[in-house]
Amino acid sequence: MDPSPAASAATHSAIVVPVPEAEPAVGRHRARLDRAAAQGVPAHVTVLYPFVAPHAITEAAANLLASAVGSVAAFDCSFRRTGWFEERVLWLAPEPDGPFRALTEAVMAAFPGYLPYDGAFSDVVPHLTIGDQPDGDLRAAEADVLRALPVSARISRAWLMTGGATAASWRQIATLALGTAG
Repeated sequence: MDPSPAASAATHSAIVVPVPEAEPAVGRHRARLDRAAAQGVPAHVTVLYPFVAPHAITEAAANLLASAVGSVAAFDCSFRRTGWFEERVLWLAPEPDGPFRALTEAVMAAFPGYLPYDGAFSDVVPHLTIGDQPDGDLRAAEADVLRALPVSARISRAWLMTGGATAASWRQIATLALGTAG
């Protein structure tokens, strides 16, 4: 756990699966079109947001979280296509998406008071956001990203991150290993 002043000033937390393999395809677009990128969140698939308030993340909570994430075996995935939420959010679709759903379910089972996106959606679709700025040129970004696909990744860890709405405020405070195939 990170005891730095930046961590103690954080207002939110999230569990994300970083996907550094996607950065060459999406990084420059995310820098312009995704608020989370400006806040310091790397290319990722969200497992659960919002999560426990940063000041309430105890060692016991971190251990329970590590156990929940570790209950899902590491896996390979690829990103071969884009998707849209309405005309406002452009994203990459992970294939398969089942293991990402299993991670969310495992964390929700361990922390039943926390729902993805505060329960705003009946079906939480695993995705890697490219852009969420409707006034940006999302269609041009999509055309460029499609030329860089597919992206393949080995998913073996998740991160617990804390931060806020300000630029470069998000920090990784714990690495959570996925399990091994049994």
